Parts: sequence; structure tokens; C-alpha cells
Amino acid sequence: MAHDFAAQILEGSNRAAARLISWLEDEDERAYECMKEIYPHTGRAFVVGITGSPGAGKSTLTNALAREIRQSGLKVGILAVDPSSPFTGGALLGDRVRMSDLADDPDIYIRSMATRGFLGGMAKAASDVVKVLDALGKDVIVIETVGVGQDEVDIVGVADTTCVVLVPGLGDAIQSMKAGIMEIADVFVINKADRPGADMLCAEVSARIEMDAHLRERGWVAPVNKSVAVEGVGVHELWLSIEAHRKYLFDSGRFYESRREKIAKEALRMIHGELFRVVREQLEQSGRLDAAVEKLMNKKLDPYTLMRDTLTEWLSSSQCKRRHDEDTKG
Repeated sequence: MAHDFAAQILEGSNRAAARLISWLEDEDERAYECMKEIYPHTGRAFVVGITGSPGAGKSTLTNALAREIRQSGLKVGILAVDPSSPFTGGALLGDRVRMSDLADDPDIYIRSMATRGFLGGMAKAASDVVKVLDALGKDVIVIETVGVGQDEVDIVGVADTTCVVLVPGLGDAIQSMKAGIMEIADVFVINKADRPGADMLCAEVSARIEMDAHLRERGWVAPVNKSVAVEGVGVHELWLSIEAHRKYLFDSGRFYESRREKIAKEALRMIHGELFRVVREQLEQSGRLDAAVEKLMNKKLDPYTLMRDTLTEWLSSSQCKRRHDEDTKG
């Protein structure tokens, strides 16, 4: 089944892609077999992150940007990471509702994902979904994240170009400086630029960028764009800035370095997650976790000793099992 689904995705089947993404969200074992099949066909798409405060107009901007990218003849995948419903765990906001005018374009694939409590504005399976859209043949993948303040910086772990969207009247410049979001931006967008205070916000952000340039040398200086996304104003210029950043990444060799760094972090994160799952299952099924918690509560055991003892025992048992398997084969 995994091979068939992978083949369908590589042939451009939206239905197969939708099924695989649902498996990923549900952590279904079938998803991982399929992901192994499509992985060699990933890494070609350019990933753009759209992040910023709630109410900044990110959805409208993503919609307009997708239209602009399509005019370049490129195929687009959109991943909209939404807040989770407290009742169902599903996305509260609907991609088809917000971007219904894009749904009729066969070369645009839109998917909403719920964060399901995962911090950082990114759904847990987001990086895997990017791979699915990549294998589906999308040239540019746009990720629109939940605006959750300081933890929003997680977008950097997935996107090649990160666009930070700010709006006048919300104190965005000050809040962004506090949260460290200024440091993650490759491109700034002052959206709703027809509002009072847009010029002042633009000047504040530009001044901060100039100050940073004096403090540390950087090969790329983030441009500040103005837009009125609901009217499509400034979206073409935003796409030109994204294209300029992509060119810089390739010309400087930074693209390869950045991708390599992201792959290394993702590999370690996956290994960490699986090790945690295996060890937790063993502790829970044996009843040792409850017993250990009781000892911790009564201060008869400290968590540092528990951690080291558990790790030492797990490694020892894994080594014994491997030796047994090798002796059996021999």
C-alpha cells in the first residue's frame, strides 16, 4: 500500500497526498513507510514562511502571494497551521474558507493543520507535510503559522525564507524586538500599510535593521516591504524580495549550509522523539513509571538518578538484545 500511495503522490495525486498527511497527523504507522518511499524525491521545493502577530493579515497575504507566484508559472503548496479546537483537536480555521478562491487552481494545493498544543506555531508534522507537498511537485511551499508570540521562531527550522508580517497600531515593532522575532526575519512586511502609523512602523523597523547591521556583519540585510494584501498592493514587490533572498542563498552557498543544518536538527529531533516513545512505553507497561513517581513524590529517589539509571539500563538491554540477535543469526 505504501508503495502505491508514494507512486500516486509522485504522479501528482492530491487525494493520495491528503490521505498521507492525515496519516502523519494521526501518527499512523503507514505514513512512515510511505515517507521512506517519497523521501528521495524531496528537497527541490523552496519553502517560504509567513509569520507574525495575530490579526496581521497573514492569511490574506498568503492568498495574494500564492496568486503572484502562480503568475510566474510555478506550482504552489500552502500549509496553514491553525490553532487547535479544544474539543476535537482539529483546526478551528478552515483553509477552504479563507482561501476558497484559490481552491479551483489545480496547481495550488492547500492544507490546514492543527497545532494540537504543539508550541511554536508549527504543527508537529509540519516538516513532513512540506516533504509531501515537495514530492507532489510543488515548486514553492508557503507555510502560514499561528501567531503565538515568542515561540513563533520555530518557523526558521523549516522555511528557507522567513517573512515577518507586522501591522501598524498593534505595537508590533516593540513586541517583535522583545520576542526575538526581528532576528529570524529574512524579509519584513508592513501589511495594512494604508493605516495610520504605517510609515512610522516602517521607520522603526528600518532603524532596528540598520542598528543590527552596525553591531554584526551580515551577508543579507532584510528588506522592509509595504503591502495592502486585501487589495493586492505590494505583493509583487514582496515576491521580488523573496526571489532576491533565494538568489542570495544560492549565490553565497548559504542555501546548502542552511539545508544541511536543518536536516541535522530534524534527524536528531526524530531520533529523540522515537527514543522517548520507546522508553516511555517500556516504563508505563512495566508499571515502573508509577513506582518511580511515588518514590520521587516521597523524596526517596531524585529525577537525576532516575534518568541516568533508566538510560543505562535501556542501553544495556539494547546491547544485549543486539548481541543475542547476532548470535541467533550466526
